[in-house]
This record gives sequence, structure tokens and C-alpha cells, in this order.
Amino acid sequence: MAHLFAVRLSLVGDAPSAEEAERQLLARARRGDPVAFRSLFEQHSPAVWRFLKDLFRDEAAADEATQETFVRAHGKLGALRDEARLASWLLGIARHVYLESRRRRGTHLDIAAEESEPLLESALPSPTPEDLLLDRELEGLLAEALGELREERRAALLLRLDHGLPYEEIAQVMGWSIPKVKNEIHRARLQLRERLATHVGNGGRP
Repeated sequence: MAHLFAVRLSLVGDAPSAEEAERQLLARARRGDPVAFRSLFEQHSPAVWRFLKDLFRDEAAADEATQETFVRAHGKLGALRDEARLASWLLGIARHVYLESRRRRGTHLDIAAEESEPLLESALPSPTPEDLLLDRELEGLLAEALGELREERRAALLLRLDHGLPYEEIAQVMGWSIPKVKNEIHRARLQLRERLATHVGNGGRP
């Protein structure tokens, strides 16, 4: 019995972590294994699709852009230096696909620094945007409020709140400095709070 218990412990100890399993899949995909790449697609495509849907606000466009994202990723796997940042690397590719799609459609992208925009008052009613994301009754209102943010600011906020990326990885995805990431996310939070203040303040009644 003791021997069987030791064998079980050994088997558990030998089981690769999720990070190691992903690294193994990535190594196989880099060697041209289609099954491994398909597994990576299945693991990461839901998050990529959700990010693109929130940017495009169109599910069909998100479907197409998700496919394009992974087509590009497949051809660039050798360029990924930090394997632990596969998720943020894919989101960075997705953002470029989104920007290119908008440019092809001739849609204006508001990427001005907005230095003249005054900061909103921070002392606005709770809950925070994170709390609101968990409240199904406010999902529609929150989606509308997110849609009113300028596009790059909305992307940065989504990367932080929805995908849980640290500031350093958001900076890489967006091509910004870390101070700019923090400033843009701070401004986005304040804009959401101001937009939702009336609704939250009266208990959710319009």
C-alpha cells in the first residue's frame, strides 16, 4: 500500500503545470505540429475573440479578425521571445488586425493624446468599474459607456479589467510607456464612473 501511495505521489509530481504544458504545446507548434497549434487556438481564441468583439462591437467582424490573428500568429511563432506572455502577444496581434481593418474601411481612429481633456472628479459614487462588470443588470449600460470611450483608451481598460494583464504587458500590447498606460486607464475609470454615476446613485433606476 505504501508503495502504491508513493507511486501516486510520483505521478502527481510529474504532471506538468499549465504553464509547462503550454510551453510544450508552443514548442511543438513551432516545429509545425498542427494539432499543437489547434490546441493553442482553442485555449486562447475565446479571449482574443472577446477582446476583438469589444473593439469592433460586431461579432462577425470579431470572427474574421480572430481567424486573421491566428493566421498571423502561426507565421510569427518564432518571433515570440517570452513564452510566458503568449496571451498578451496574441492580443497585441489582434489589436494590429483591428487597426488595419478600421483603416481599410476608412474609419477615423481617434488616437489624439487629449492633453486638453480635464480629469474628472475622482470622488464619484461606488461601485468601481470592476464591480459593475460583475453586475448583469448593468451589463448593457456598461457596454454603452465603454463604447463612448475613445478606442485606444477602451482597449487599454479592457486589457486590464477583462484580461487581467499587468501594466507592463499592456504597455507592450499598446506600444505605450507604462506611465501612459496608467494614465489612460485612470482616465477611463473616471469616465465610466461619471457616465454611470446617475444610474448607480439612484439604485439602478433610470
